[in-house]
Amino acid sequence: MDKNEVIDRDTYKKIKKMNREELTKFILRYGDELMGIEDKTIDLPALQAELSKIKGIGDKRLEEIMVVIEKFLNI
Repeated sequence: MDKNEVIDRDTYKKIKKMNREELTKFILRYGDELMGIEDKTIDLPALQAELSKIKGIGDKRLEEIMVVIEKFLNI
């Protein structure tokens, strides 16, 4: 691949066939790879413990929040 090319020809062909949802996921994943964020992880139990310390968030609300977080992380 040439230094000026960001994506190779095969990737370009795959992108052309993607719908909006697939393209959005690809862009987010590709951007993370470029920035080196792929290796970072989130400790969900630690996150849940920290969120539970916030005044006004009970067990039921905490469960709802965790479901939304897991949904966005595709867990």
